[in-house]
Amino acid sequence: MILTKPPPTHPGKNRRKMPRWTPQLYPHQHTPEKTEGKCPVGLPSSTPTNTPRKKQKENAPLDSPALPPPPATTDTPTLSTTFLPEPPGRQYTISVALPGSICDNAQSPELRSYLIGQIARTLAIFSVDEVVVFNDNPGVRVKGSSFEGVTKKTNSNIAMLRILQYLETPQYLRKALFPMHPDLKYAGLLNPLDCPHHMRATEEAAFREGVVVKRTIKKGKGSFVDCGIDKEVQIDKELKPGTRVTVRMESYKREGKHYKGKAVSPDAPRKELGHYWGYRVRLADSFSAALLESSYKEGYDLTIGTSENGSNVDSTDIRYFKHAIICLGGLAGLEPVIESDETLKETAPQDLFDYYLNTCPNQGSRTIRTEEALQITLAALRPQLTKNGIN
Repeated sequence: MILTKPPPTHPGKNRRKMPRWTPQLYPHQHTPEKTEGKCPVGLPSSTPTNTPRKKQKENAPLDSPALPPPPATTDTPTLSTTFLPEPPGRQYTISVALPGSICDNAQSPELRSYLIGQIARTLAIFSVDEVVVFNDNPGVRVKGSSFEGVTKKTNSNIAMLRILQYLETPQYLRKALFPMHPDLKYAGLLNPLDCPHHMRATEEAAFREGVVVKRTIKKGKGSFVDCGIDKEVQIDKELKPGTRVTVRMESYKREGKHYKGKAVSPDAPRKELGHYWGYRVRLADSFSAALLESSYKEGYDLTIGTSENGSNVDSTDIRYFKHAIICLGGLAGLEPVIESDETLKETAPQDLFDYYLNTCPNQGSRTIRTEEALQITLAALRPQLTKNGIN
């Protein structure tokens, strides 16, 4: 048997003919044609605007595959619509005063850091605007911003102050503002606060926190600030490098080498938009300095002390206020703190505060720790503070 090779065939000779695909348009799409005698697109006309190559029979299936539904149109928010203010914002403030000696009860540096982290989380959750760390040890005195007269390697007041500041600072600013320190050894293990001013690099917000960078710039042209985004922000004021500043962003346009902004007060996001913008930390030499001195020009017009010997919080109505401060005691309570203060030792606690309250009546434990009392007090007072704050 002789096998013969079949003759070669053309590769496309016996190929199956595929139907020609006719492009279909969505209802909202059109192809403009410059042809005389045709109606504008969108108006009814007896004259067809598109003549097919080959006439198809009526009720015949279309050759083209089924088209997906038209994509949903979404309006991209612009800078003007995103940054609309929410008047009147929040004008009142809430401050908390507590002693730094509560950290001395921690058995290890890890537990001390965790204790301060719990306090920081509570302050952020209840939107506390200021925390005052006061010294309740008469043997320790303050000189400037550091404590002297102690033999311990690390002072609890300074450690508490430093860790509270560290946790409140946005993550992208910590390396520039906080050098290496033993007090911050375990701060990286603490739970983040995740406040509104702890923003991501992709967020476009009206305000951002930043730090002034060291960069050559002409006199009168302001400063450059690192705000944790892809470009630096040029502000209108000349500030010292390494200074933390709140910036009002003017735009997020991608053109140019940097963004534009203005340096504003840290209270501007709260007053204009009602946004919680973290807490400020103040160090006081004594309890009287924490109560009588103030970060606000008007001072505190509402003072609240907490003790198990106070009045029941459930039967107390808080009056209207602009700047309130809530004072908590140490391991032994608030009464020993007042007695150890030379300025206030002859003053009765009930006469020292506008309200002297027991925020946890009928408690089931003999003692309530300060970090627990802080949560209980802010939770019990929050409805009245929110209602009676003056805006």
